[in-house]
Amino acid sequence: MNQIKRSFNIREIICFKLIRANSCNSCKKMQIRVKKYNLKKIYAMNEMYLKEEIFKIVGLCMEVHKILGKGHSEVVYKDALEYEFKINNIQFEREKEYKIEYKDIFLPRKYNADFVVYEEIIFEVKAILQLTISDTKQTLNYLASSKNKLGLLVNFGEDSLKYKRIIL
Repeated sequence: MNQIKRSFNIREIICFKLIRANSCNSCKKMQIRVKKYNLKKIYAMNEMYLKEEIFKIVGLCMEVHKILGKGHSEVVYKDALEYEFKINNIQFEREKEYKIEYKDIFLPRKYNADFVVYEEIIFEVKAILQLTISDTKQTLNYLASSKNKLGLLVNFGEDSLKYKRIIL
C-alpha cells in the first residue's frame, strides 16, 4: 500500500483516503462530490496568486518587527522596509500616487499607496493596536484605483506581526 501512495500526488492521496473511509454503496455520489471539492480546495491553496512574492514580503516584515518591535510610528517601519527591499533586490515603489476615477473624470484627491511591490502588490503598513475593517476597505479602495488584484495589509503595532492578504 505504501508503494501505491508514493506514486500518487498529495491531492490523490487525500481523496483516496476520503473515498476509502466512506466506502458504502449508497453514497457513491456524495463521495465523488467530496473528492472533487477537496481537489479544488487543495488546488486553490497550492496555486495562490503571487504566493512566493507575498512570502518574501512577510518574511522581511517579520525581520523588521523582530528588530524594531512594536511602538514606532508607521514611517519608521516604512523606512526599515525600504532598506530591506533594497538590500534584497525587491522591486518596489514607495508612496505611489493613484488617481481616483469618477464617471468620466479624475477627482482632485488622490490615493497614496505605502508601497507597490513587484508592480502588482499594493502593500499597506500600519502601526496600530489592531487592524480594523476600515483598514481593509482602504486597501480595497487602493486596489480598485490601481487596477491591481492583490493587496497586503501589515500591522506592526501588535505584540506579534499581523497581516492580511486582500484580493480584489
